Amino acid sequence: MINILAGFFVILLHIMRKLLICICTAVLFSVNTRAQENIKLKAGDLIFQNLDCGPLCDAINAVTQGYQGNKFSHMGMILLRNDSILVIEASGKNVHLTPIKLFLAKSSHPHYLGRLKPAYQKLIAPALSFAMQQMGVPYDDEYLYNNGKYYCSELIYDAFKVANHNQPFFQLFPMTYKEPGSGAFFPVWKAYFDNLKMDVPEGKPGCNPGGISLSDKIDILGQYQ
Repeated sequence: MINILAGFFVILLHIMRKLLICICTAVLFSVNTRAQENIKLKAGDLIFQNLDCGPLCDAINAVTQGYQGNKFSHMGMILLRNDSILVIEASGKNVHLTPIKLFLAKSSHPHYLGRLKPAYQKLIAPALSFAMQQMGVPYDDEYLYNNGKYYCSELIYDAFKVANHNQPFFQLFPMTYKEPGSGAFFPVWKAYFDNLKMDVPEGKPGCNPGGISLSDKIDILGQYQ
């Protein structure tokens, strides 16, 4: 009888331990979800995205690093208009506005939200004004800085540069299109630029979403879905 009772209590203890783990996990998930839901978007917030665009995005991710090791291949800036939340982005054919829900639907990966630190928030209004003036500017498929076209992070770079009295706010770095450790260009990039009938712009100044996500001028607020 004693052995039976002892066995019963062991089983009961095991069940209670599993139940406690499940409860704790559910609480942590709930807290994390609420934290994401409680991030209220503000004008000028930067939203970072990991697109699944195939070999080109894979090549970008291989040579760039983002916040906490995340891979970001695209980004945009939040615009609030009446009751609408829009994203200013350079993608596809040109610079345009995209409703936030459509922007988020482009990737199943977590999105991350960045916000300028308080000391720099005075730059948001002129940066937004500049970005809005670029509506319809062609997408920079050559990835060359200052050529009259924009790729995603280049638009953000210039918007805050202009807002900062034409002084660099974020940083430009030498761009690379080579496979790490090999010294050879990614085949997908070589084919890409061959199709444009231009040399691979190796070492030319540029920027990327991952690099901007690491800037000490912004705070990453967390994931946003």
